Amino acid sequence: MTDGLLFSVEGEIARLTLARPEKKNAITHGMWSAIPGIVAEVEHDPEIKVLVLTGAGQDFSAGADISEFGALRSSAEGAAVYDEAVEATVRALTGMRKPSVAMIRGNCIGGGCQLSVACDFRFTAAGARFGITPAKLGIVYDFLSTRQLVALVGPAHARYFLLSGQLIDAARAREIGLVNEVFAAEELESDTLEFARTLCARSQASVRGMNRIVEKILAGHQDSDEEVAAIRLAAVHGEDYAEGVAAFLERRTPTFTYR
Repeated sequence: MTDGLLFSVEGEIARLTLARPEKKNAITHGMWSAIPGIVAEVEHDPEIKVLVLTGAGQDFSAGADISEFGALRSSAEGAAVYDEAVEATVRALTGMRKPSVAMIRGNCIGGGCQLSVACDFRFTAAGARFGITPAKLGIVYDFLSTRQLVALVGPAHARYFLLSGQLIDAARAREIGLVNEVFAAEELESDTLEFARTLCARSQASVRGMNRIVEKILAGHQDSDEEVAAIRLAAVHGEDYAEGVAAFLERRTPTFTYR
């Protein structure tokens, strides 16, 4: 495993931890480069249904490790190579059909916030704070991450974040739609994992199919297409559909088998 990342699996839930607490989990180029491979591992493991992304210690992540920028982003060519590693991670998380959940405490800033926005869900402790700060560094945010942010919070709030670099607290983040829920710090982990287990209990044919359709909508698709039709047709003919209907009629909890 790459330095600064910890990966573990408990039952049907995988956990990827940004593990540089002494640096507020600042994300190195090596960490950015390693995350897509870990995401692919999660996607291809039939036993895993949900990925939880979090940070060690008191913070989610204070952002990219700026101490590397002098060596790695000092030229246009170097910046392009570095940015490709970041964008590959964003694309990997965005393209997951299995759900991803960011579990956030403390600082969730810059590249850390970028990572969380690329996840499907964001749950945060009450004391967290959020910001996206390229304007403090003379950087122009990449298109994919900007589109994700605009889709999540709307253009006015996205401009506030990107142009000002100001930080907001967890309550404001919930108010504008940046996060799904705010929990007391001592309840964050238990409540996040409870939600992850809820996702595990649902039909994975439904979860992954609908997650793909949402991704296509966010990418700009305006109507159904052959892929969407195939996803929906496969679900209707799948075992989960038959089990879900039978369980509903028999007033019992369904036992889904799709992996």
